[in-house]
This record gives sequence, C-alpha cells and structure tokens, in this order.
Amino acid sequence: MLISKQELLFTAILLAIMVLVIFLTKRAIRRFSFVKSIDVNRRKVIFNLSYLLIYITGGSFLAIVWGVDHKQFVVFISSILAVLGVGFFAQWSILSNLTASVILFFSHPMRIGDRIKVLDKDFNWSGEVKDITGFYLFMKTDDGCDITLPTSLVMQKGIEILTNKDIQEIKPED
Repeated sequence: MLISKQELLFTAILLAIMVLVIFLTKRAIRRFSFVKSIDVNRRKVIFNLSYLLIYITGGSFLAIVWGVDHKQFVVFISSILAVLGVGFFAQWSILSNLTASVILFFSHPMRIGDRIKVLDKDFNWSGEVKDITGFYLFMKTDDGCDITLPTSLVMQKGIEILTNKDIQEIKPED
C-alpha cells in the first residue's frame, strides 16, 4: 500500500487541529477553574475526560483519512460501543459518579473548604468539604468524623452551603 501525499497532508492538518483544540480546551478549563476557584485535582479529572473525547474523535477521523473501509469501521465502532455499553451498564455507579463530578465541577457553587449540610432525612451530615475527586466527596463532619460520599449521592440528596449564622444554629452554645 502506497501512502499518498493527500493522506499525509490530511493527517498533518488533523494533528494540527487536535493540538489546537487541546490547547484551547486546556486554556478554557484553566480559566474557568481559576474564576470559580476550583481545586487542581478536580481540574485534572476534567482535563482527562476532555482529552479522551478529543483523542477518540481524532482517531475516528484519522481512520477515515487513511481509507479504512466505512462498513468495517462502522462494525468496529458499534462493537466497541456495545462492549462499553455492557460494561457501563454493569458499572453504572462509576459512570454516574463521573457524570456527577463533571456537573459539580462546572455548575455547583460548592468549593473545597466550604461548610455544607447534606440534605438527608436519615442522617444529619454537616461539616467542611475536604476534597472532591472524580468519584467521591470527602468531608469532615462537625463531630469530627471523616466521611466519604459518592458524588452521585451528593447530586441526588442535594446540599446546603452554610453561612456563619447557619453554623451557629447547628452547633449549640456551651
């Protein structure tokens, strides 16, 4: 199989576009996380998810440029998606935690160091947020316990960000 100049040119253009998209994505995420005061660890999770999406898209276009048969390519992609679908269905909690982490990253006003109360009828969890990762929220409760909550649970239950007045209402005066 001979490599044509057109394939090489399209490959170079595609790689240049991918580098540009990665640069712009990295810059946008850094700017957003600076404005919203988002922790470095949470930013890394979003970087990795965006890189994965960019690489998958770039790889798909690269396969088309290099002349992979469209019918075989569709069968290959559908097989991969079927395996991933079964895997994610079997591990739906992993996918829901990752999705909840992304939602918390972009649209929730809670930050590390904030005092929160988890709105749950069975448990009275209130305390300081210590860390938020791709799967868990780590919290030190007012009574000194360290608890770990899945991010999907935080999204389901909801949280209240406490002000100084709210904190004094929860902690009874001695």
